[in-house]
Amino acid sequence: MAKKSAGLLLFRRRGTDVEMLLVHPGGPLWAKKDDGAWSIPKGELDSDEEPLAAAVRECQEELGVPVSGEFLPLVSLKQPGGKLVLAWAVEADFDPQRLNSNTFEMEWPPRSGKRHEFPEIDRARWFSPDVARQKILKGQAPLIDELLTLLRADGGDGPSL
Repeated sequence: MAKKSAGLLLFRRRGTDVEMLLVHPGGPLWAKKDDGAWSIPKGELDSDEEPLAAAVRECQEELGVPVSGEFLPLVSLKQPGGKLVLAWAVEADFDPQRLNSNTFEMEWPPRSGKRHEFPEIDRARWFSPDVARQKILKGQAPLIDELLTLLRADGGDGPSL
């Protein structure tokens, strides 16, 4: 059975424009990767956890602040590695300077016997839709277009692209 993760695509409006918050994974394996490496705040579901509750929990763990609002369900995606991503969009503001991510531990350098702690997320940033499409993991890119479609349907012309 494929692993499942749940996450939130935060967005904010700036006049007629919209921006989306993406996060960059921490640790040495991602340190030099940028385009195609960013993600929505997300993580794996616990075995008996409701998916939206998991998305909210994971977002709080990765950003360090609770997120609330009207959660708009987005279509589930299967990433190239086989993981199923369940996602919701929510209009919320977040100051990336306030990022306070949880951490993980790993052996680094490999086979050194030394264990180091790294932030799960080392950066968060607001992007325009065009830049977000460039930065986000390929398997999550459809979330951006789906959000823009939902916003257009909700508000007429929607955000400028």
